[in-house]
Amino acid sequence: MSHTRRRLACFFVLSILSAGSVAAHDMWIDPTTFLPQTGQIVGVRLRVGQDLLGDPIPRDPALIREFVVEDGEGRKPVIGRGGADPAGFVRASSSGLLVIGYHSNPATVELSGEKFTQYLKEEGLDAVLSSRARRGQTGAGARELFSRCAKSLVLSGPPAAGVSDRLLGFPLELLAERNPYALGDGEELPVRLTYGKAPLPAALIVAINRQNPAQKISARTAADGRVRLPLRQPGMWLIKAVHMVPAPDGSGADWESFWASLTFEIAAPQALALRVKVP
Repeated sequence: MSHTRRRLACFFVLSILSAGSVAAHDMWIDPTTFLPQTGQIVGVRLRVGQDLLGDPIPRDPALIREFVVEDGEGRKPVIGRGGADPAGFVRASSSGLLVIGYHSNPATVELSGEKFTQYLKEEGLDAVLSSRARRGQTGAGARELFSRCAKSLVLSGPPAAGVSDRLLGFPLELLAERNPYALGDGEELPVRLTYGKAPLPAALIVAINRQNPAQKISARTAADGRVRLPLRQPGMWLIKAVHMVPAPDGSGADWESFWASLTFEIAAPQALALRVKVP
């Protein structure tokens, strides 16, 4: 990609992230495959959009705080070329679960009072709505810092119940407490949400399936930050959560938000059965 085209691509991404409709835009990792063979290289695509329909985010070092993959051999950086989509590549060097993580640097957006209120309602940020109401700020615009904390679970080889997701240390992080590839028929997926490495209670968790994005599954976390999600449908799943706190002094913003996402695939039973038979 030429320097001019790269600048245009980055401008396009930043315009999406800073648009007035940012409340409707999620960000997630969409690997080229969730079920690579051992030794296979997987493209790590970054997407921003709605209902699992998204535009690409080309790799931009200025946006990246952390971009890593963790497997049984440890943690490594996700390599890639600036301006490229996929934004990075990982190799499934051994059998097991790969945990891919992307943590962005914060960006700023300014929203009108109406759009900010709509956004808070859509993301279940009731505490911020109440705080603004108490201060008589419901109709006031807001300036916000936001950053992305995206994860994806990729399985190489047969699923194993004893192998699960791992915390990467992101400010807001979703953790699958069981291997989603090893769930039995009718079993629920236990998920924990942490903020600053501590459980986050009363947060809205939403799960979206690519094949039927209109039928969302949602629940609020208990005091221990946990929910259980009945993910009955096969295919790609996106689990997401948003947390917002007052912005730090001197930041020039009113609020700071963190957007967590977790993607994986629940394969049809016959597909997993075939993988178990592969030597």
